[in-house]
Formats: sequence, structure tokens, C-alpha cells
Amino acid sequence: MPDLFPGLPPGYAARPTTADDIGDIHRLVATCERELYGRVQTDLGRIAADFARPGLVPELDTLLIHDRAGRLAARAWVNRRSEVDVHPEHRGRGLGSGLLAWAEARAGQAGSARIVQTVPDNDRNAVALFRSRGYEPMVTEWLLEFLMPEEPALHEPPVGITVRPFRGGDEHDAHELVEDAFDEWQQRRKTYQEWARHTVERPTFAPAMSALAFDDGQLVGAVLSLDLPDAGEGYIEQVAVRRDHRNRGIARLLLRNAFRAFYQRGRRACVLGTHSDTGALNLYLRVGMTVRHSSTVFRKDL
Repeated sequence: MPDLFPGLPPGYAARPTTADDIGDIHRLVATCERELYGRVQTDLGRIAADFARPGLVPELDTLLIHDRAGRLAARAWVNRRSEVDVHPEHRGRGLGSGLLAWAEARAGQAGSARIVQTVPDNDRNAVALFRSRGYEPMVTEWLLEFLMPEEPALHEPPVGITVRPFRGGDEHDAHELVEDAFDEWQQRRKTYQEWARHTVERPTFAPAMSALAFDDGQLVGAVLSLDLPDAGEGYIEQVAVRRDHRNRGIARLLLRNAFRAFYQRGRRACVLGTHSDTGALNLYLRVGMTVRHSSTVFRKDL
């Protein structure tokens, strides 16, 4: 047991994560999400992409807690930000607070100036824990949904704009467009490899439900989608429009195309996540989306 996580309750054992653990971690996260939201929101590809974050050293930056029967009871990772999940059957035994303390210590050891974690607003125990340890709110995140009892209507595209689904060969242009658009608020640009792990290389990536906008052959907008089998709904992973083509209705047009494509595949809901730094909430509300639930990104200076 690492010295950075003392006081492990009897009957539990801790070790770092390996690639073979990704399936078990996904099952743990899915269980936590069902208990909190009534449905699964995270796919296996997201867990794998987090495990492959640039700079993350599994032997130092991850920790799994198993019970005496060998079942995964809790997990944590830290790499500029952190995540801690405890199985509902193992809460109230100090695992969450212990893993949070371990994550803070590891972040400080790695030279990070602060640690960041997202906490659902309706998880009052977790919110209280973070506040008690000196965390402060940084931004608000929202998961929005678009319900589709009937096929969504499409609008005419702006003059000169054409729309088509994503296809092979679009990957690098889409990466450049997204990173340029996100430069306004993200802390750092993602390399193509890191970006692709979270989007086009995920098993749930849905090119037929991802819409691209072009102006005279140049990519000016993109909606990149995932089809989440556990949730039975579509997920918009990224929305980006080139700066000089904004306020023309391109994002709304692409979202509507993605919604309609999901409807035609039998999905009756589509969701996406955004946060207060992007300034995009009103856009999604105007499209007809509503807030399903909110979370707070907490930070603590180390």
C-alpha cells in the first residue's frame, strides 16, 4: 500500500491501474452513474482515452481499491485534473476522502499548482466533501438533452454553405478546426493523437451522425458525435465553427443535421455537455435543448 494513502480500511487492497483494468473501471463508473442519474453516460472508449492521457504515468497517477473478494470498490487518477469514483456499496468507509487526499498529494508531488475535479451538483455528499477540503468552484458544466418524439426539421443552409456527414480523410482537418475554435478557452491544444482518442478513434464514434459544413470546399464547422449503446441515445462530443463564420446559423444547422441522423437510427434523445467558459449555453437552448443536470468544476490550489 503506498504511503500516500494511509489508513486503508481492513479488507481492502490498493494498486495502480493497468490496461487490463479498463473494463472493470467502466463497470464501476457505470454503476455510479446509474445510482446518481438513473442511466449510464460514460462509454468504454472514454475510460481508455483518459488512461492514455499524455503525461499520465499509471504506476504513479492511478490507484484502484479492491475488496477482499477482488471486486473493484473505488478508483482514482490524477493528471492536471482528477477523478475519484467509489462504488455505492463501499461508501461511508473513508475510501473517497482517502483517494482525494492521495490525488492531492500526488498532484503536488508531480509539481502541479492546482488540482481540478468535476462534481455533480446533486451529489450533495461529494460537494460537501470537496468544500470541506478547501476546494472552490471554478466553472459550471451542463449536460443538455434534445428529445425527439418526431423527426427534427432541417433549415436551409446559409448562402454558400454545404453540409455532409463526416467521412474518412476528414480527421486532420476536423482536428485543426476544433483546436483552433477551442483555443479561446481551453488551457492547451491537444495533439492529433490525444484528440483522436477522445473522438474519431473511439469505438462509439458515429461518422454518419457527425455533420461537417464547408464554404467553397473549406471546412468551417463540425459536429462530432458518439452513439452510446448503454444509454441508447446520441452524444455530441464536439461542436466547432471557424471564427470568421460564426453568427451565421452554422452550428444550429449542424446540430439539427446530427439530431435528425440519430432519429433516423432509432434514437429519441441526443445529449451534449458544455460549460460556462465556452459561452455556448444560450446557443444550445435556442436550438431547443434543455438542461438535464449540472455539475461544478472545483479546484484547489496546492
